[in-house]
Amino acid sequence: MAIGDIIVGVDIGTSKVCTVVGEVNNFGQIEIICNTSYKCNGLKKGKIINEDEIILSLAKTIKDAEDETNLKINSAYVTIPGKYATIVQNSITKEAKDKYAGISVRDVQNAIMQVKDIEIPDGKTLIDVVPDKITLENGTVVSDPVGSLSASFTISAQVILAEKDYVRQLHNIFKKAGLEIDGIVPITLAERNLILDTNELHDNIMLLDIGAGNTDIGVFEGSTFLYTNSIPLGGDNITNDIALVLNISEEEADKLKRQYGLALKSFIDNDNDIILNTCKDNTRNKIIKSSELIEIIEARIEEIFSIINKDITNHGLKQKINNVILTGQGIVNINKSDVAGKINLNIPVKISTGRAISTVKPAYRTSYALVRYIAARPFAKTVSSSIDTQNNESFIKNVLEKIKEFFYS
Repeated sequence: MAIGDIIVGVDIGTSKVCTVVGEVNNFGQIEIICNTSYKCNGLKKGKIINEDEIILSLAKTIKDAEDETNLKINSAYVTIPGKYATIVQNSITKEAKDKYAGISVRDVQNAIMQVKDIEIPDGKTLIDVVPDKITLENGTVVSDPVGSLSASFTISAQVILAEKDYVRQLHNIFKKAGLEIDGIVPITLAERNLILDTNELHDNIMLLDIGAGNTDIGVFEGSTFLYTNSIPLGGDNITNDIALVLNISEEEADKLKRQYGLALKSFIDNDNDIILNTCKDNTRNKIIKSSELIEIIEARIEEIFSIINKDITNHGLKQKINNVILTGQGIVNINKSDVAGKINLNIPVKISTGRAISTVKPAYRTSYALVRYIAARPFAKTVSSSIDTQNNESFIKNVLEKIKEFFYS
């Protein structure tokens, strides 16, 4: 990562495509220079059902970003739902090229290249390698071994594989939108450093991102990425349930969910009357109790947490999880959703309070988290997306930086 590097992150969600363009500033931090979004219904239950719609929405967000920044964007990073990703734990021991000079950056980069050499099952493809723990010859664990006088070191990493067919679809979508893919990252892995606070980064955590139509699961044992998956349920399912049971429009159902959003009927203070304005049966302006509405919300939230509980139990992960962190626009505006989670999971649950999360609009959090994740990747030779600029001075500066990096890294 170098000052002036520009990273483009794209998140394809159930209801929209979001793009964030970030630049590395003089302090080595990511500064957002642009964020754009466009509605999209090409993804349903985590599956791509309409490539053309996603292509149009992606192209629209990129065009808006180009107009706003006066840049020509040629490539971007993109997220992938957890259901398409598989994590393989691997480690190798590497000899330092010159043990008297200390471990070099090149030694570590070569080790990362080697740790990804695993047998890849049919139907899978490699999308990422996440360096985790680095242990020196004397047993000392370090985050950065460069310069350490050790004859060898062992690197543990998570090798991330993805469904080849889904990756092929993503590449096809990006190509038709005039873009190359810089990298593909599981949603919860991208979000971890944004969503979790400092203490949680070192804890055994399950991160749950409950979106409009999908819930992404990420389990972390400290810094180790253990597991990811997604289930095809989210906030839209709650809205649909309300509309169906009460026989009203989805617009009114969504409005009622936001107005009376409560995850547990037992927390109702006043069981108020609610007038339904779009009831489709013969009873116009039908009146119900707020408890009837909350009961519908509670049932769906209980189902979501029950499916998650079954998933982590079946994979032998539940006993490893100390805390659960909730995020996502599908759930965080529903009061007591954390309490409902604790009841169903029997694990402490809280809404995310990560410091950085409040600085980003909810719609852009995943794509911004992706940009931050890429910028913070250790030992990466380069992270910048492919960008053309009208500013010749900046262009020449980028070229010189690349030349310098090639010869001196």
